[in-house]
Amino acid sequence: MQRRTLGTSGIAVTDICMGTMTFGSQCDEVLSHRILDCAFDAGIEFYDAAEMYPVPPQKETFGRTEEIVGTWLQTKPREQVILATKITGPGHGWFTPPVRGGRTALDAHQIKLALEESLRRLRTDYIDLYQTHWPDHSMRYEDTLAALTRLIEQGKIRAIGCSNETCWGVMKSLWAADNHKLARYNTVQNNFSLINRRCESELAQVCRREMVSLLPYSPLGGGVLTGKYNSGLPSGARFTDYLQSGGPRQKMMAARFVNSRTLETANRLSVVARELGISLTALAVAWSRQHDFVASTIIGATSVEQLEESLNARDLILDESTLQLIDDIDAEIPNPMREDGLRRL
Repeated sequence: MQRRTLGTSGIAVTDICMGTMTFGSQCDEVLSHRILDCAFDAGIEFYDAAEMYPVPPQKETFGRTEEIVGTWLQTKPREQVILATKITGPGHGWFTPPVRGGRTALDAHQIKLALEESLRRLRTDYIDLYQTHWPDHSMRYEDTLAALTRLIEQGKIRAIGCSNETCWGVMKSLWAADNHKLARYNTVQNNFSLINRRCESELAQVCRREMVSLLPYSPLGGGVLTGKYNSGLPSGARFTDYLQSGGPRQKMMAARFVNSRTLETANRLSVVARELGISLTALAVAWSRQHDFVASTIIGATSVEQLEESLNARDLILDESTLQLIDDIDAEIPNPMREDGLRRL
């Protein structure tokens, strides 16, 4: 694995990050610790959590992932782990935390409380990268950034980032930081994969020009880019559960990931991977890592075997001819996760 810097923060991370959103739901504490140990032994130094994990968000499990990561963290030298987590933010109707009175505005009071709770659950006295999980466009960015800047000055966080943010939002936040002499977002964590390549256009330009690092999540397209949905809805898979028994928002999310266009893309990419003698999983992770505006690609797992399959991409470099084949597929099936024209299974 390579190491890359998070924006201008000076924090160097491995270019693969261990995501933890399944810990506490699909993975119990024992299995979660096994996966974390496997990642650590493989050389991964960067770990990403969130106060609302595991997914799907539920009142009964809120904060459980951080607790699991916190107990594991006690077994490792703290300075050898780059730890990231997130404050929920408004959630845009997706989730309201059952704590702090259900309030999710990114104001100074809520940020301070959320960070203190995360530090307690993670059993640490500082967070390396603290991120806003969803933007709060109803607030002035300078107010949010001022609160985060104070926490940096207090030594409780080292760097800040955002997630699920628009290009406008990233630029607005950077303008507010520069104009008011506040800490800047060093990272943006957005959905980016071979079935969702929108970050390659405007957001990539923002990242390059403003020295902000992209941290792609769902590089496997929620499991679609493992090929497991091409033969139907596999039992126990997250989007199977969403489509069969989830609420309206969960069904809508699943339909964006699992539809005729994404499945056809995965099928064609699997042919490319097979000809290279690698798995579709390795192809997808390697492709994500090769973008110059990406600092670290976030992978997830519900078993050690799944993690090891993703780790096969850690030293894999795709050549120009392979990248062209991938681009040709994208040209024939552009933006397969777009909301119009979806065909639900």
